[in-house]
Amino acid sequence: MIFIPLPFVAALLLLILFVVVLRRDEEAAPNLPFLALILLSALQSVLSGLRWGYGVQAVGLVAPVTAAMVPPLAYAGVSRLVRTSRRPLAARIGLHALPVILILLLVAFWRDAIDMALVLVFIGYALAILLLMRPGADALRLAPFEGAVPAYRAIIFAAAALCLSAAVDIFVFLDLTSAHGERALALISVGNLAALVILGIAAAAASRSRAPAEMAEAAPRPESSEDKETIAAVDALMEAKKLYRDANLNLDRLARKAGIPARQISAAINRAMDKNVSQYVNDYRIGEACRLLSATEKSVTEVMFEVGFQTKSNFNREFRRVTDMTPVAWRQRRG
Repeated sequence: MIFIPLPFVAALLLLILFVVVLRRDEEAAPNLPFLALILLSALQSVLSGLRWGYGVQAVGLVAPVTAAMVPPLAYAGVSRLVRTSRRPLAARIGLHALPVILILLLVAFWRDAIDMALVLVFIGYALAILLLMRPGADALRLAPFEGAVPAYRAIIFAAAALCLSAAVDIFVFLDLTSAHGERALALISVGNLAALVILGIAAAAASRSRAPAEMAEAAPRPESSEDKETIAAVDALMEAKKLYRDANLNLDRLARKAGIPARQISAAINRAMDKNVSQYVNDYRIGEACRLLSATEKSVTEVMFEVGFQTKSNFNREFRRVTDMTPVAWRQRRG
């Protein structure tokens, strides 16, 4: 009895989450694939409730098709933070429509293969997302530096959640074939919770996304001998222009300002300084924050905004990483 309303509660929470993310992004270009993913997951939860809670079997023809849309939308949302694709829009849509077309064909001609096909789709897209994230947080070239590390972690958990959903589908399939569905309801409830995790993480990443103003240039692979010159050029730009004060600064924007390919900047900082570009920029921000806390009477919040941070959680986390203490403790110690 407890299970029956759970999918509908999940759908309601997802709709609330959609509104929250939409309002949070209202002043910036929204990550449309992530927003669509939230709405699609709400629909999936309703369909699950109708089928497993109220026995509406006709839903079984629709749910697999909508489920096949989830992984491509997750991948598209991550891609918007990683890079601007040079493929024509029609080609991108056509490629990611293949899972839906496959499931539609299976619904019409071979329904017994639907569950395993969905498992392969979920796992395949999870691996594709992990491949995009191989460079670490620096892969998120279109995400502001402040949110790059949290977004990176969220995306990794999202890929893991896609794999978890695939595992749930496998267990449900095995339960329906061997145990006549005795544990299917409990397994489906776990699947709903996994969907909530996926969407919560995707929303967190989407809230930090920005649509690029222009196409990013292709980045050649840098040579190690260029690292010192690259870092010196970026250092000079940071010190002269105070670019780190821009809360929306991201790797692509920094690359355009410096006139250096984004991959070259990322590789140089990774190799020479053993940190990602987000940490490099935040080091500048924390350095100025320390100066302001010591030399002025500005509040911690005023300092936070002035040096380029937008949230206290990120400011405090990065401040601790650099100084091993909180901003308040730093001010008291230096005062």
